[in-house]
Amino acid sequence: MPTPPTPPNRTLQQTRTSLSPRDVLASAKRFFLRRSSLYPAFLDKEGPTFVSFRGQGGEELVIGVAPEVSATAVTGSTYMFDQQIARFFTTLPPASATPGTEQAVA
Repeated sequence: MPTPPTPPNRTLQQTRTSLSPRDVLASAKRFFLRRSSLYPAFLDKEGPTFVSFRGQGGEELVIGVAPEVSATAVTGSTYMFDQQIARFFTTLPPASATPGTEQAVA
């Protein structure tokens, strides 16, 4: 019996933004704490490069940041909250595109 195709890995998403790392984390806290959705998330831990939230059944959602030369790299990791992370990424202003760099993909 052939093995079924592996679904795409939707647990890790990345983008780049023109916001500072600090502003990205503040935006994440505002976005996820004010959302009243089917899958609410609550602030669990935070540090200078990440914020983590807990949701339904203890599910974790983490937003991490890393400064780059002219942008901030943003990573979102979760199992259940992939759609919410994708929506959050759409609220971030994109990084300025420079020749030879790839566009951000959320």
